[in-house]
Amino acid sequence: MRFYQVDPTLENYWRGVILFGNNFATYKFALAHALYDVDRSDSMIKLDDLAVPFSRHICEHLKHAPRQILNDKKPGKLITACLQYNLGEIDEDELHRMTVRYGFSVVLDAFHNVNGGPLEKQFFINERREHKGIRLTDEFYRLTETQQFHNLVYETDARWRLVEKAWEMDLPPQLLDVHYDAGSETLFTQLNSYRISLTSCRNSLNGYQKGHCFYCNAPISLESGHPLLADVDHFIPLVAQRQMPGMNLNGVWNLVLACQSCNRGENGKFAQVPALDLLYRLHARNEYFINSRLPLHEAIINQTGKSEPVRRTFLNDTWNAALACRLRIWQPDAAGEVMFR
Repeated sequence: MRFYQVDPTLENYWRGVILFGNNFATYKFALAHALYDVDRSDSMIKLDDLAVPFSRHICEHLKHAPRQILNDKKPGKLITACLQYNLGEIDEDELHRMTVRYGFSVVLDAFHNVNGGPLEKQFFINERREHKGIRLTDEFYRLTETQQFHNLVYETDARWRLVEKAWEMDLPPQLLDVHYDAGSETLFTQLNSYRISLTSCRNSLNGYQKGHCFYCNAPISLESGHPLLADVDHFIPLVAQRQMPGMNLNGVWNLVLACQSCNRGENGKFAQVPALDLLYRLHARNEYFINSRLPLHEAIINQTGKSEPVRRTFLNDTWNAALACRLRIWQPDAAGEVMFR
């Protein structure tokens, strides 16, 4: 896929798994979290050890999102066991036994499959039959040493929450509209008169920007209190909303993550319109969202157009309308290699 082929870092191959892999159950996210948590002092990870964090994450998500599989009419033996554990109907030993027996039969082989085929980079080798475990590869250990590794935990959980929310709401795609709440820094949608919180806006956007400021490409962080903590910014400034009645400038299509310098530094963007090359970058980022699906892709399509040419025209027209509001064009100084190509 273009997402990681044009920028083939280990972080982006891992993001390919999390953001673009097919999801029939949430086991892939649980496995990713288990690999973040498990003791990695030995490259051979026994299923007995992997099962503990794997089932723990599924049980925790089941507490706020009972639907963890696409076809919830047949939840499967592992999901059933996790539900029973949460209700106190089985003990930890039985949950562990069921997880080892039923939890890994599909996900270990499916984990690296993206866009119909396996990734070039493999983060573990499935040795379930030979050694009742998996063997972590050098690629995974190098991944843990990268600057972006700490962000991947947040990105994985945000993606997990979006998938389970999409299944839970089961909305017709044409009705899905996603908005940004600046106060809580979360994404939300409406169902009838009810407001449904989806997930952290910052954590949802970061993976598609590959962990860098949208404007200058400087590294950013998702950790609260970190000096590089990213700001959520409106690409087309909200001040233009007065001249664009009916336009959802709080939509995901118009939200990006920016470093603090670009967003509010001495030469920051503020109420200015990013230069045309950055508009093209926004289009590329939005297409990544659409290709990853569930559920933000439907929201962006609803807001910007059903085909790539229509979406490109929409952005161009919106950019020109913002300039007609007498807003100045802004261009940042580059702080790193361009992430969107």
